[in-house]
Amino acid sequence: MTEPQARFFQMEAKYPAFVGGFGTGKTETLANCAIRDAMQAPQGMIGMYEPTYDLVRLILAPRMEEKLSNYGIRYRYNKQENIIYASSGGCGDFVLRTLDNPARIVGYETYRAHVDEIDTLKEDHAELAWQKIIARNRQQPEGVADKLNRVSVYTTPEGFRFVYRRWAKDPAPGYEMIQAPTSSNPFLPDDYIDSLRASYPPQLIEAYLDGRFVNLNSGAVYPEFSRTLNHAPVKAEPGEPLHAGLDFNVLKMASVLFVVRNDRPYAVAELTGVRDTPEMARLLDERYRQKGHSVTVYPDASGQNTSSKSASESDLSILKQKGFIVRANSTNPAVKDRVNAVNALILNDAGERRLMVNTHSCPALTEALEQQAYDKNGEPDKSANFDHVNDAAGYFLVKNWPIVKRTATVSSLSA
Repeated sequence: MTEPQARFFQMEAKYPAFVGGFGTGKTETLANCAIRDAMQAPQGMIGMYEPTYDLVRLILAPRMEEKLSNYGIRYRYNKQENIIYASSGGCGDFVLRTLDNPARIVGYETYRAHVDEIDTLKEDHAELAWQKIIARNRQQPEGVADKLNRVSVYTTPEGFRFVYRRWAKDPAPGYEMIQAPTSSNPFLPDDYIDSLRASYPPQLIEAYLDGRFVNLNSGAVYPEFSRTLNHAPVKAEPGEPLHAGLDFNVLKMASVLFVVRNDRPYAVAELTGVRDTPEMARLLDERYRQKGHSVTVYPDASGQNTSSKSASESDLSILKQKGFIVRANSTNPAVKDRVNAVNALILNDAGERRLMVNTHSCPALTEALEQQAYDKNGEPDKSANFDHVNDAAGYFLVKNWPIVKRTATVSSLSA
């Protein structure tokens, strides 16, 4: 086994996931783990799942037959039932099923289950199939020392979809993941990786070669943001000045709080889903200003209009009355200028990453920077609600680190 395969083979989590690029041996790992489970439970049934019947017939079944033969395990493959019956003592049986119709995952129980490429399904489809599989996975065969009913997943990351939500974004207890790059497999042809690089664009390479979760939608607004490379576990020191970018939206107000060190912005906290301006002012005051931090607010210029709660006072007046320093322009900068300013801080042409985010204390900002894409009109998409927190951060960043536009003078043109 490769090093990631061996680590996965030894995992004891209830719901482990092997997330890997092309050529990392996902199907090989699946087969090895399934046979191990069957040998632990000679009276048990091991569930094995592929997205379609063709994948069962062309990939999974032949691989299992090959592996069983290599292990010297006699078997009989009933193609009508799609069950591999192990004739040798000391090995359980294998039921092969598809994910294309979750309603058909009925009528049997499994001791362990192994699911291949579930992330190729649509999210709601994958969720339904997953619920059906774990509901079937309840068999307790006699003579089994390890009673844990485990369901394992093996997949290529397909953007921020089902596997990302379950195993990466906010995993529940028992959901553990190993990510494997293609380079971890020394048994591939020498030119395999180079041929992939020549055939796929950079973002697909990150997913299909490095095994990383990336935005696979065309036109990511912040394509170079990385929750690893742009992460810094920075927290505000006692009394350290805070800078709060602020976006006004009824019931969806957002603020991102930064500290600035050595001319670099560090996002250290966030407030999202806040009802209105008075509530946002109260939270900023109680959580930060009353605890010794000066807070400078960089708001959406629309805040000079009337407040979302009170028609008699502007949003900016509410903030000033609470004791905040307010730095606001008369109008918002062009969206393109704000996006360019943020992208230049994320990664500039010199390879510097100046914008750093504490991804643990700013999870909404992290997810929004990763996933916001352009809509069909070429504007940052607002339908997924990633715009509020990104806009809040952007108002502070473009105010202090704008893109300097250099224009040629008449004299230089005539020289």
